[in-house]
This record gives sequence, structure tokens and C-alpha cells, in this order.
Amino acid sequence: MTIRTMFLSVALLSAIPSLALAKVQVVTTTEDLSALAREVGGDWVDATPIARGYQDPHFVEAKPSYLLKLKRADLYIQVGLELEVGWATSLLTNARNPRILPGNMGFMDASEGCNITQRPEGRVDRSLGDVHPLGNPHYWLDPGNGRIIARSIAQRLAALDRDHAKDYVANFARFEVKLAGKEKEWDTLLAPYKGVKVVTYHNSWPNFAGRFGLNVVNYIEPKPGIPPSPAHIHDLIEQVRSEAIPLVLVEPYFDPKLPEKVAREGGATFVVFPPSVGGTEEIKTYFDLFDAQVRRLREALENRG
Repeated sequence: MTIRTMFLSVALLSAIPSLALAKVQVVTTTEDLSALAREVGGDWVDATPIARGYQDPHFVEAKPSYLLKLKRADLYIQVGLELEVGWATSLLTNARNPRILPGNMGFMDASEGCNITQRPEGRVDRSLGDVHPLGNPHYWLDPGNGRIIARSIAQRLAALDRDHAKDYVANFARFEVKLAGKEKEWDTLLAPYKGVKVVTYHNSWPNFAGRFGLNVVNYIEPKPGIPPSPAHIHDLIEQVRSEAIPLVLVEPYFDPKLPEKVAREGGATFVVFPPSVGGTEEIKTYFDLFDAQVRRLREALENRG
């Protein structure tokens, strides 16, 4: 979508009554979405996440403070694809804010329009583990999807706050230019490592791996959300050793004990690999997230010689 087309979309949305807002209060389920809202919202939004980047977004303990945030929100944004199904739906229902309920302008599912991978075919049940029937929900880990999400947020903000619609479109244009430049930089830095085999803890990385050419060959979890058995860990160590798999990548909110064992006994390098803004202290923006991931991959592989 071109910037001109985006202006036209905003004009169409302008048929919907706008709010008179000092700042648009945005509440998101994850820090990644808040980071993107800040990129395109600039000075005209306050964006607050519920789940922090160092938490597993599948499992968040609902707190009364979250209800207060949602009650005051003008715009609620979720990852969707049932990532937050265990906690966000009840929060929305109990927040007593009809503006942010599904079907209203204050509700946004960020997955709409994104490239979603691993949509399962056939019957999905618990025998397959914690498989998401609408597709893998970790889609923000492709910067191409980050561009789509940011554009959608800018359009929605422009519709909610027409006084600053041009600011949101301009902010998105700046974001898109910067992202295009960073994508070239990340592609160049990771080009020597296309096809490298990795083991990850959870099935969090199909979008990232597809974008940058990693080859995810197995997981610490035998099925999504299912703890590993001793037999699975034994087989995994043998696979890492026999295939000379160089890296075991683990999200910061999982227990590192078993992944460290797999890496140590299989001869791989154990790497804590944050999937979200806020996953570590230095990752404060969407750009920081990919900068950190690219840097960690390169350092781990270069140190192996």
C-alpha cells in the first residue's frame, strides 16, 4: 500500500465519528505492539503493554490494574490468533469499556493482513500440543509483518484522532523508510549464515527463520507447550551431536536447565534469544529487537570459528 493509498483509506475511515482526544490511550497485549504504536503515534499517543517482553505472552496473570488500563483505553490492540486467549478475553469482557470490544473502532487485531504461517489443516486438538488453529501467532518476528502492523495502527489512529491524521501518516512514512534501511542491514549481516541449523525451545520462530534463512530442525518441547521427556532430550542431544547443529536458542522466560544440557552435551552453543521488545533491558524499540537478535546470532556463530 502506497502512502497515497493510505491517505485514501484514512479518508474513508473518516466517515466514522472521531474522538476529541488530548492523547490517544492505547493498550496492547504485548510490548512489541506498544513499540509499534509509539513509532507511528509519536507524541499523540500513550501506549501501554499488558504482558512485558520478558514474560511468556501465552500465560499472563490477570491483575486489577490491567482492568483499569483497559477501562480508560481508546484503542486496544492484540496479537490475536489465540495467543492471548487464556487471559485477554476475560480482561476485555470485565473492563466495562464497550469502545474496545470486538467490532468497534477501539478494537484492533494486529494479525489482520499479516503473513501468517503454519495454518494447520484438518482437526486440531490437544494431542498435537498447544497448536494455534488460526496459524502461528509469533508473526511480528518478520519485519515485513511489522510494517503491516504499523500501517494498520497508523490508519486506526488517524480514524480515531482525525486532528492528527496527517501526523500518523507522516510518522508511518518515516518508520517505513527506516525499516527498509534496517532490513537491508540485517539481511547483509546474516547472509553468510543462511541455512544454519538451530534448535529452539518453543515454535516461536517460523516467521523469523523464514525471513532470515535459519533452519529450525527441532525443539526442546516435543510438541508446542508440552514439557520434554528424558527420552526426547536424549534423542535431541544425539541429533545435535550427529548433525553438528551449532545453536540452541531459548526464549528468556523458559527454564534454561534442559536447553543448556542439550547444548553442552551435543556440542552446540546455548543462546538466550529474546522474541520481544523488553525481552532484555537494552531492547526498547522494534528496531532494537532485530538489532539484538542479529547481533546475538552473529556473535554466537563467529565465536564458534
